[in-house]
Amino acid sequence: MSVLSDTPNWQDFSHRHIGPETREQQQMLEVLGYATMAEFIAQVVPENIRQQTPSQLPAPLAETDALAALQAKAAKNQVMRSFIGQGYYGTYTPGVILRNILENPAWYTAYTPYQPEISQGRLEALLNFQTMITELSGMDIASASLLDEATAAAEAMTLCQRMGKNKGKVFFIDEHCLPQTIEVVQTRAEPLDIDVRIGNPFKDITDDCFGVLLQYPGVNGEVADFTAVIEQAHEHKTLVAVAADLLSLVLLKSPGEMGADITVGSSQRFGVPMGFGGPHAGFMATREAYKRSLPGRLVGVSKDADGNTALRLALQTREQHIRREKATSNICTAQVLLAVLASMYAVYHGPQGLRAIAQRVHASASALATSLKFLGVEVCNEQFFDTLTLNTGNKTASIHEAAHKAGINLRHINGEQLGISVDETTSAADINALLSLFGGSELDAEAAINNADWAIGEAMRRQGPALQHPIFNRYHSETEMLRYIRSLSDKDIALDRAMIPLGSCTMKLNATSEMIPVTWPEFANIHPHAPAEQTQGYVEMITELEQQLCEITGYAAISLQPNAGSQGEYAGLLAIRGYHRARNEGHRNICLIPSSAHGTNPASAQMCGMKVVVVACDNNGNINVDDLRTKAEAHSSSLAAIMITYPSTHGVFEESVTEVCDIVHQHGGQVYIDGANLNAMVGLCQPGQFGGDVSHLNLHKTFCIPHGGGGPGVGPVAVAAHLAEFLPNHAAHASNEQGVGPVSAAQYGSASILPITWMYIQMMGADGLVRATEAAILNANYIAHKLKTAYPVLYTGASGLVAHECILDLRPLKDITGVTVDDIAKRLIDYGFHAPTMSFPVAGTLMIEPTESEPLQELDRFIDAMLTIRREIDDVQQGTTDYEDSPLHNAPHTALRLLASDWQHGYSREQAAYPVASLKLNKYWPPVARVDNVYGDKNLVCACLPISEYE
Repeated sequence: MSVLSDTPNWQDFSHRHIGPETREQQQMLEVLGYATMAEFIAQVVPENIRQQTPSQLPAPLAETDALAALQAKAAKNQVMRSFIGQGYYGTYTPGVILRNILENPAWYTAYTPYQPEISQGRLEALLNFQTMITELSGMDIASASLLDEATAAAEAMTLCQRMGKNKGKVFFIDEHCLPQTIEVVQTRAEPLDIDVRIGNPFKDITDDCFGVLLQYPGVNGEVADFTAVIEQAHEHKTLVAVAADLLSLVLLKSPGEMGADITVGSSQRFGVPMGFGGPHAGFMATREAYKRSLPGRLVGVSKDADGNTALRLALQTREQHIRREKATSNICTAQVLLAVLASMYAVYHGPQGLRAIAQRVHASASALATSLKFLGVEVCNEQFFDTLTLNTGNKTASIHEAAHKAGINLRHINGEQLGISVDETTSAADINALLSLFGGSELDAEAAINNADWAIGEAMRRQGPALQHPIFNRYHSETEMLRYIRSLSDKDIALDRAMIPLGSCTMKLNATSEMIPVTWPEFANIHPHAPAEQTQGYVEMITELEQQLCEITGYAAISLQPNAGSQGEYAGLLAIRGYHRARNEGHRNICLIPSSAHGTNPASAQMCGMKVVVVACDNNGNINVDDLRTKAEAHSSSLAAIMITYPSTHGVFEESVTEVCDIVHQHGGQVYIDGANLNAMVGLCQPGQFGGDVSHLNLHKTFCIPHGGGGPGVGPVAVAAHLAEFLPNHAAHASNEQGVGPVSAAQYGSASILPITWMYIQMMGADGLVRATEAAILNANYIAHKLKTAYPVLYTGASGLVAHECILDLRPLKDITGVTVDDIAKRLIDYGFHAPTMSFPVAGTLMIEPTESEPLQELDRFIDAMLTIRREIDDVQQGTTDYEDSPLHNAPHTALRLLASDWQHGYSREQAAYPVASLKLNKYWPPVARVDNVYGDKNLVCACLPISEYE
């Protein structure tokens, strides 16, 4: 017998990724009454949708082999010195921030801070971000980040239309706006019947414009004073948005000073790598009057039950899943991790450090301009911050070619002009290298930079200091910064600390080997408009990923451009719309949506100019097929699509899904299958084969890109062959002519985090992905079975089983005892758990999704917590504990409260803090007591309070 004949494959990554070991899975199956996994899965997944053909995915690679394979691809990328600009710049991520935030699972594995008590660290970092944006932009209020600058500008357009008093149909765009911004705004405007007009804002704005978008500085580098333009627009009741460069605002007069109503932009150059286009945190700031129309999330200051300062997401009724087709935006995510990075960059450098960086950048541009003029080169700019436009005439092509040979990327504007943008990473040697392209000899560039004159007039410079809050003036040594970052992460619960059992959100392992490549220079430091020969490794990796995702889903083509699930939804509906219009059926505008759907579905449909018709669900939570048939027939001639989630939002594999698809197809509609719950299908069934025409996928759910506290995300859109030509395209790259236009700023969206998913698929292989799906379904059913006698499971399939998540119905308990979903969620914090999804899709319920990554020990720990909480509820029901004085109603319990000398509760401090004995060995202490949501909304404060408030 061979030495290794009975040795398990210790390099099999799937065993690292999947929590329950084989013997534990067998124990769980026996608890459920099944002998084998195959027997169990056959009862969960309907036979008529099971995948019939074996997967063509490559064999799995060990972690080291996968990293080596990806490193070989990365080596095909060429990291050149980039002077392209156009919204993307070189920057340095301070090492203390790189290691302790971007590469730290305490930050990147956290969830959206809907549960404020266990999110105070992230919320403080986001409040810092909001404060930074408001101070630099000169606006009153800012949101906690948007997806990128281009989509932020599109959101600004619709905000202008909603809130402005000018009822014209024209949105005016400055001709010097970033090209990608113009394209995304045009994509967004067309389905809404908004006329986009591009021109010179000093001459071409007319009184029929409801909104204006200006670029500051312009893509040509010019710093223009828009004060008079804005005043003239306001005379016509036209609202004005300014897309601003954040670093330039350290030195420049702010948009707020010029009278702007909205400021948008990107925080990328505050320490966030270019990453071939993303992810980067976009921002939007506006006037106080428009705060309730501001899209995205807003962090506000409130109080907890003990009267102490506590942070929370404010005005949550603006969340789009609540407003559905009345939503003003389909955004349900942000770029939290990147916003945290940018805010920490500002905290670490402080106002003096930021000013030094901005002045160095400006001085480099000024010295370069002076030297170029000396060489006889025509510099077009009168005032500039960091970007020059050069008239190079018939020398343009030769200069561009020489630059490439020297490892330099310039912006090729046209056959007569070149652009050069300098940044934080530009050195004196770079200045000399640039000058050599124009025939200049080497000079003392450092001296030239140090002695450079201002190229910005006094009237356009910022007059007052920025970032005066103490938070930006305290943590400038690495020791202080390290401890500040640690103090914030200690306040939160992320996956590095405990299971996050959120239904519909799939908080699974984000393995270290998947994360490592994100910060490799070959992926992090590539400009999205770098020449194709410099990005061969990126494109090879992306192409393989596209093919593998198509293989997994059963679709024919995919676009990785959408940088959030909501954007993937939107792109999918645009593809459907484009398909109907190409067939001269543009009148098809009815979108059927089940009543159980996530609210981004109707919001996305509304943004595409579609009318939403709601389809009822039956008592078991399934689509009511009779109601669907009636409504499909009633709207047959105008039916565009149906949007369904599969497995359903209720966590069930609906038996009728193929019939649903057939009914819609019979009436000429297309079937959109939301991929939010794809974690229950990978390797078992393919939406592109059982009736779907289009799906978006959440790579930040099923495919292991971490949630990062609420972003980044990637929401690719996958389509059947007949829709392939209607996928998003991008003017900066060769693409399909019939494409619906770009839906995000960069061709490949958040490209720098795509290696995470590539690594996951390579290391799992076809068999590993199947095992992961099976384990996810098994874990969910194990929890449902163990808890069903204490808390009724609201929906199950025909066999009495659930899919990858289960919904516990707490409404009967509330009716009897008064104990609410909130009480249970907050009490779980005392046990060291993030609460499951609350009151979605059914009010008064908890939706639990353990994923495949959680081991049996953690599942049992959660089950023990829930059963102990049920006994506490029983005490209330039996009258032995008063509800108002119960540990449930007073949860969570802070250390400060437990150490108070006057403990006045009828239950003990030990029961409050250590309801189960295991907590004495490993206890999470919440930093605040229960947060007062009402107080926060009535007393809205969305910027940092004085430090004294925190003390």
